[in-house]
Amino acid sequence: MLDPDFWNDQETAQKVIAELNGLKDLVGAYRGFEETQENLETTLELLREEQDAELQEELGSQLKEFTQKLDDFELQLLLSEEYDKNNAILELHPGAGGTESQDWGSMLLRMYTRWGEKRGFKVETLDYLPGDEAGIKSVTLNFKGHNAYGYLKAEKGVHRLVRISPFDSSGRRHTSFVSIDVMPEFNEEIEIEIRSEDLKIDTYRASGAGGQHINTTDSAVRITHIPTGAVVSCQQERSQIKNREKAMQMLKAKLYAMRIEEQEAQLAEIRGEQKEIGWGSQIRSYVFHPYSMVKDHRTNYETGNLQAVMDGDIDGFINAYLRSRMD
Repeated sequence: MLDPDFWNDQETAQKVIAELNGLKDLVGAYRGFEETQENLETTLELLREEQDAELQEELGSQLKEFTQKLDDFELQLLLSEEYDKNNAILELHPGAGGTESQDWGSMLLRMYTRWGEKRGFKVETLDYLPGDEAGIKSVTLNFKGHNAYGYLKAEKGVHRLVRISPFDSSGRRHTSFVSIDVMPEFNEEIEIEIRSEDLKIDTYRASGAGGQHINTTDSAVRITHIPTGAVVSCQQERSQIKNREKAMQMLKAKLYAMRIEEQEAQLAEIRGEQKEIGWGSQIRSYVFHPYSMVKDHRTNYETGNLQAVMDGDIDGFINAYLRSRMD
């Protein structure tokens, strides 16, 4: 950062600053743990000299909080896979079911947005396609911050909702599905050859929440990679050229993620593992009726506090999944 040319490349400079801030947070947290440990040891010595029920209860509460924070800190240190530190691109795609599934998509959009904001990530909407009556047809979000991809890779898969549908006049129970796709954001870190003749590029008018057009020109870009069927869209910028550049970055990330997934599937086959690694694997169920529960089918982690989860409290699920991968 002391280099005189540091600010010549704004994008690279911002990445370095984000990495620095992430490291500062880790060091600051570690020093905080050292201080807390000293305070806990001092309190323990006082209790050994003279029993005090109130002080003992306070020590127990502080120790529980300290242990939880230490677990979270350990998890941050364990996010060491190649692209864990990168920003993340998250796509939501409601399944069949029309308005019901599209409404479920908007509920998950709110959940992830709130989670990102609580975590201190900058959350940007790259593409937004509103539903016909309610909800969304698809949304692409960009989470910017240290370890965004490391955390959000835990969310890739199909999320299932069971509830009494507010759109069903008969009050019947409905099951809806939304597929979540997560990729690390790349700039120039990877080299993937994409031939122009393999691309189908469409332009359209950008639209915002509620279906209103937010641009009067065909600035939004959709790119289809014909050999793989991969599709990416971007309407973040007012310039079609900038949206096209961003969409190409997203396509590279998607093709890279597909390549990694193929390698994982081959490794699983070699090991004789009978687990599904496909894009469509159902990972979590959210039950609103006849009882309240959210359960992750990969780790069996569950909670009955449904409202907290829908307000973005999903760290328990993410932590359980990441730890299961490290065992």
